[in-house]
This record gives sequence, structure tokens and C-alpha cells, in this order.
Amino acid sequence: MSGEAVQLVEQAAPYLLSAVSAYGMAVFSRAENAAADATANLGRRILRAVWRRRDEQGRQELEAAVRDAAETPEDADAAAAVRQQVKRALREDAELRAELARLLPAAGETVRVTASGERSIAAKTITTAITGDHTRIQS
Repeated sequence: MSGEAVQLVEQAAPYLLSAVSAYGMAVFSRAENAAADATANLGRRILRAVWRRRDEQGRQELEAAVRDAAETPEDADAAAAVRQQVKRALREDAELRAELARLLPAAGETVRVTASGERSIAAKTITTAITGDHTRIQS
């Protein structure tokens, strides 16, 4: 369990730092930003997942770590504090570990998605996609 948490945090670290850099404290409240890159958006999703599963004290500790890392992006210790908060949450929550494992690309996996042209869409996985004018959806 502990080893799995460490591995997930190591894999998530670049996404977490990118999200903190792109969003700062808004990482917990902002929706995905099309202008932010995929790395920052994935990091935001990871941090929000961790934040949602923490109790009030855990949320405050995670928020403080994110605030410090956002205010001092060159500080490796501040970045490590964010990773430590995520690691602690992963050690305590098996469901969170499974959720993060689903969010993160498989080790060594590279996902490249390109969309080109009017109304083009692209994604690794698409659940529902609707493009075009006057589309009707019936269930």
C-alpha cells in the first residue's frame, strides 16, 4: 500500500506542479481551462480528487501546501510539501489510490491527441461528444 502511494505520487508530481503553477489556489475551485495544457488540467483533477476526500484539517493542510508552492514556484521544498500531502491522502484511502491510478497514464504510455478542422474533437477517451447545429438527443 505504501509503495503504491509513493509510486502514484512520483508519477503524478509533474502534473501536480503544473497545476499549481497554472492555477495557484484556484486549483480547487476552477473548472478545466481550455487554455491550460493537458498536464495542468490533469494535475488540477488530481488535486481536486485528493481535496474532496480529505477532512477539514486535511483540506486546510493541502491548501496551505498548494498556497506555498504557488507563491514560491522555485522552492523545491514547497513542491515536496504538496507531494507529501497527496502521498498521505493516498496512504489513507484505497479508493483514492484507485481513482488516481485511473487518471494517470500507464507507466511509459504517451498519449497524443490532435484535433484539426472546424468542430473537431479529440480525446483519449470520449464518453459523449455532440457537434453540429440543431442536434437532438433522445434517450
